Amino acid sequence: MADKKRETFGSKLGIIMATAGSALGLGNIYRFPCEAGANGGAAFLMVYLALALLIGTPLMISEFVIGRRSRSNPVGAFKRLSGARSAWPVVGYLGVVCAFLILAFYTTVAGWTLGYLGKSVAGHFGGQDLEAIQQQFSDFTNHPWLPVACQLAFLALTAVVVMRGVKDGIERWSKILMPMLLVIMVVLCVKSLTLSGAGEGLRFFFKPDFSKITGRVVLSALGQSFFSLSIGMGALITYGSYIGRRDNMVSSAVGVALADTLVAVLAGVVIFPAAFSFGIQPEAGAALAFTTLPMVFQQMTGGYFFCLIFFLLLVIATLTSTISLLEVIVAALTEELRLPRRKAALVGAAGTAAIGVLATLSFRTGSPLHIGASTVFDLLDHLTALYMMPIGGLLIVLFVGWKMKRADVMAELTNEGTLRAGLRKGILFIVRYLAPVAIAVIFFSQLLM
Repeated sequence: MADKKRETFGSKLGIIMATAGSALGLGNIYRFPCEAGANGGAAFLMVYLALALLIGTPLMISEFVIGRRSRSNPVGAFKRLSGARSAWPVVGYLGVVCAFLILAFYTTVAGWTLGYLGKSVAGHFGGQDLEAIQQQFSDFTNHPWLPVACQLAFLALTAVVVMRGVKDGIERWSKILMPMLLVIMVVLCVKSLTLSGAGEGLRFFFKPDFSKITGRVVLSALGQSFFSLSIGMGALITYGSYIGRRDNMVSSAVGVALADTLVAVLAGVVIFPAAFSFGIQPEAGAALAFTTLPMVFQQMTGGYFFCLIFFLLLVIATLTSTISLLEVIVAALTEELRLPRRKAALVGAAGTAAIGVLATLSFRTGSPLHIGASTVFDLLDHLTALYMMPIGGLLIVLFVGWKMKRADVMAELTNEGTLRAGLRKGILFIVRYLAPVAIAVIFFSQLLM
């Protein structure tokens, strides 16, 4: 299929860093420890690793295939590859809507990271005990306007980067900042392991109790692997459309999966030993990142410096995630509605802000923005991670495995026959048979529970 005049990533490193940046922020440092803590620790980790390797990576490759073959946004991709009159473009619309909803609630926590960067600059954590730091988090989320202001500021930063395009915006930021985040994570791991009580946290995270593996745990692990690898939300199709024809998409996908898994494990090593050391319950949700880490910093020589650098890098790592989500929306608006990139970024940011502010305000004590016991944030999180992404992932592997021509799929996997097909035939087998069966069994068994 002939290429359209379109920006592409400038290097394989740029592909890996930009795609990994879609997850190596809140997806791993915030959400993964929360999910692992609430679902049995090591039991969740084992299921997550298996699903990320056996299902997540082939799914990522499938989205790359759709994106590069079509050279289009998710909606346009299914139109080009299946025909505009086909029902398959609905899958593209599902991906764009999913990205929109995730960005809406994701920027709630993104705003928290920006607020905590301000707190670290001001030295608010110095000399504070655990109870005082926990109270700071409660006071911040209950503030009448500060969390919303931070959220909107973060969206504005995201829009500015996306306006600059692929190479000058997305790739440039990702290549510089992702390695820096990894270095800081390793430093924090070393310090967390020296805390009193760290052994209990490590046992929770690495010694599995297989009796804790339930259908809900498996579905949560599948949702987390999709969330971490940015599957089923249109981001990988969009980024895949920016991959050059000569780039090896299979090795790039494996590199992203390995980086993602490494950071997820490092986040657990930082969080859980510290959580058990300071008596914080592993299922404590946001507290794991926003109360545990400040306590770790208090125990470190140069703690102020590391606290400041960590939250700065967390803000920027989170920015790479929000960039990928907004780029999905912008690519659809620019190519389907012919909006200029700048206007599309502003429209996308404004639209997500309208829902995102509701998610932020729903955290306030006594907020009416609840449905039952769930906040707007929780509802959006569960809708996308437990339903929209698995359904989207299932439809994507069915499309690549059974709707697209096998010759077209293999042409993308082998770079038009210039790469050996052996391993890639195995990937196609997983995409056609194993992945759809596994996703369907996990998803529908949960519905029947």
